[in-house]
This record gives sequence, structure tokens and C-alpha cells, in this order.
Amino acid sequence: MQIAMIGLGKMGANMASRLLKGGHDVFAFDLNEKAIQQAESEGAVGVRSLEELFGQMSAPRAVWVMVPAGKPTESTVNRLGDLLAEGDTIIDGGNSNYKDTVARSQMLSAKGIEFVDVGTSGGVWGLTEGYSMMVGGSKAAVERLRPVLETLAPAAEQGWGHVGPSGSGHFVKMIHNGIEYGMMQAYAEGFEIMKEKGDFDLDLHQISQIWRHGSVVRSWLLDLIGNALDEDQDLAGVAPWVSDSGEGRWTVFEAIDLDVSAPVITLALQSRLISRDDNPYQFRLLSAMRNQFGGHAIKSS
Repeated sequence: MQIAMIGLGKMGANMASRLLKGGHDVFAFDLNEKAIQQAESEGAVGVRSLEELFGQMSAPRAVWVMVPAGKPTESTVNRLGDLLAEGDTIIDGGNSNYKDTVARSQMLSAKGIEFVDVGTSGGVWGLTEGYSMMVGGSKAAVERLRPVLETLAPAAEQGWGHVGPSGSGHFVKMIHNGIEYGMMQAYAEGFEIMKEKGDFDLDLHQISQIWRHGSVVRSWLLDLIGNALDEDQDLAGVAPWVSDSGEGRWTVFEAIDLDVSAPVITLALQSRLISRDDNPYQFRLLSAMRNQFGGHAIKSS
């Protein structure tokens, strides 16, 4: 299947690579010429403008957008909406606010263009492990994209699903990330308590390995904690400054709007805000975890 990938950052480039390996015809566009050339070296068709992309692809076109949420996504989707034709599909695989997604879907629907939102998890590991994808959009549009989604997923029938209409994919991914905040915070607090129990001289890396097998708290996040602690148990080179990319905040706002109690997620978000003014070990571990699973930048101490 033909698929265009707009945005060849680390995740977009990895997704393009996985699609190429799966036998799809990939058209690649990015503002960075070197990123296009790298995609071309792997077999993609590089294009230097959205107009060129439109001219080279056969209808109906499918264009996957992997640019930062907010204004970059807004401007890209609007431009594609002007270029593409009735029956074409735009896919937003970033972490857009689901309310923006609903509005974009309505705008594009008036032009006969399908809009599919794919909440995507997997980070830098997705290239080899596959991506977890929460997909929103019309049944017909999602079904047409099935070959692409099955290639990107861990397995054809695992790790992805059509969860509802446009906006629902980003909504479910928002909640996914809110839960992630709480899980990460609990791990970070527990490991800090053990680190401070100096009279036991606990080996935190050893404990992470014990918990990885048979324990009720085993998880991929714990695997990544083990990776981080194997490199340096004190995390001396990691600043205790933890960013948030928006989804945790949106989850808290949604909980308030729906009168749902969400104290764990809310406090986890608040802890990230506190991390920017304080210096405890748990925030260095949180920052290291984000680097391990998503390739997020670490702020050096």
C-alpha cells in the first residue's frame, strides 16, 4: 500500500522504516533534507514539498502526519486539506488534543477527506517491537488503512484497534499517558524509599531484576528501570527535572470535567511540576525512564 510519512523525527523515521520492511511504498517528507535522504537510502521515495507529494501519489492517498502537536500539526493538516482530494485520508499519529482532532475531522469531512487519529505508543522501541495504536475515525477509513496498521503493530491482530469515531484514538491515548504518569511515579517513589534505607545497602538494580519475573508489579516500565539502573544506580548524570508533554494535564482536566476522582494521576502530574524546583532521586529516575522508553532528552545536572 502507498503511504506518505510527513515528519521524519525519530519516531516518524522508525515508523517509515518498519513500513518499508513490511513491503509498503513509502513517500517521505520532512523539513530536514538529511532526514529525507536517510529515508531514501532505506527505499522510500523522498519528496521536497507537499505539492510534490500530492502529484506523485495515486488516489486515494493516505498521508500520515508525525509532527509535534499544536501549531505544527494544525498548519500541516490545514495545508493538506487544501491539497488533497475527496476520498483521501489524513492520519494524525501525534499526541494532539482530542478536541482539536474532532474539530479537524469536521473541517476535513466537509471536503470529503477522511481524518484518522492514531494514538501511538512504543517510543524508540517501536521499530523492532511494534507500536500500540489506538485508532479513531470512520470504519471505512480505518479498514482501508488496515494493512499499514497491521504492519506497524506488534502483530496483525495485537496491539491496535479501532476504538471509535474521530477523536477517540487521541482521547484513549491521553488516558493511557495519564495512567503512565501514575505508574512511573509509584515506581520512582518506591525506589527512592529503598535507596534511602542506607543500613540495608540495597542493590536497586538487583531488585529491579527480581521484580521483573513473577512479581505482580512486573512491567515494561520496570524493564526500563532495570536498564537505567544498570548504567548508573545513582543516576548522577541525570538532572531531577521531569517534563510533561501535555497528555497528563489534559487527563486531569477531563477528569474534572467528568466529575471523576483521579488523585493518583493528578498528584503524579503535580510531582513533575515540583521536580523543576527540587532535587530528589525519584525525579532523576523518572527522567531516566522517559529516556529509556521514548528517547526523550535528559537534562544534564
